[in-house]
Amino acid sequence: MSVPAAMPQRPRLQDRVRVLLHRLDPPLVVASACILAILFGGSLYNSSFLSPHYLLQQLQVASFLGIVATGAMLVILLGHIDLSVPWTLATGAMLATGLAGSTLGGIASIPIALAVGAAIGLVNGLGVTVLRIPSMIFTLGVNAVLQGLMVLYTGGSAPPSSAAPIVRWMSDGQLLPGIPNAILVWAAVGAFAAVLLRATPFGRTVYAIGNRERAAYLSGMKVRRVVCLSFVLAGSASALAGLLLTGYAGKAFQGMGDTYLLPAIAAVVLGGTSIVGGRGSYAGTIIGTILIVLLQSMLAVMQMPDAGRQIIYGAVIFAMLLLYGRGRSGQA
Repeated sequence: MSVPAAMPQRPRLQDRVRVLLHRLDPPLVVASACILAILFGGSLYNSSFLSPHYLLQQLQVASFLGIVATGAMLVILLGHIDLSVPWTLATGAMLATGLAGSTLGGIASIPIALAVGAAIGLVNGLGVTVLRIPSMIFTLGVNAVLQGLMVLYTGGSAPPSSAAPIVRWMSDGQLLPGIPNAILVWAAVGAFAAVLLRATPFGRTVYAIGNRERAAYLSGMKVRRVVCLSFVLAGSASALAGLLLTGYAGKAFQGMGDTYLLPAIAAVVLGGTSIVGGRGSYAGTIIGTILIVLLQSMLAVMQMPDAGRQIIYGAVIFAMLLLYGRGRSGQA
């Protein structure tokens, strides 16, 4: 007589909760909780803080920062950093506005901005991979050179031409009723970045380089090529954000990218990307970007001066580095 097999036991509720908590990314949980806290606090200051119109407006503003943060994340995942963001953004916008003008509706401004950003990124990538100069030093120098070139190009003032119609439409138009096109552009850039990082050999190589560059090189990975391409994509993202910001503001201007460097890094780090590379997810960068924009809005409501905001961004980056900078590596 055969003995019936024992019925498999279902996992207990405590075990399920433990597994779920283990899978959750702590920075993502913390950042999401902070977003809810800011929304609640903002609604106490102003009842319109939670209105759909206001939230859509904040999402449109977040799209500029989100695109910059997309490029910044690619570089940070490698264990590098790009400090040329402010004037890459401004240079792409100013050259695209000045060179394209309103010819054919200014449609040439889009490829010009992307080409300028890619060229700057390529210079950064070659400086880091070929000249072996630390990315922090080299990109900071490139940023200073770009600033000087743009002052020379414009004579110290904003370009005389305003944003082209196509650029205004990309930023403020509504392909979908009620949703600014800038949000759709960010969604497209984000989808591209997410697929690139999670479903391609390029993405796996980026994480491998961030974990241990020498090991990635010895395993046969094209380290120099991937690092250069990452800087190229980061430069193109910054220039694209500058073009969208030009359409939002009406024209390009000096220093338009100065307020995007620290917030972009803070958004990436807040989203759980390790500042030393090798770990992070694009979903975290989205949450970090939204958190930074809502924090900016909240500080504006509280009339916090710009110096105070910069101190807060720096403190956030430092705190997240202490908490997660030495954590486990790997793809989130």
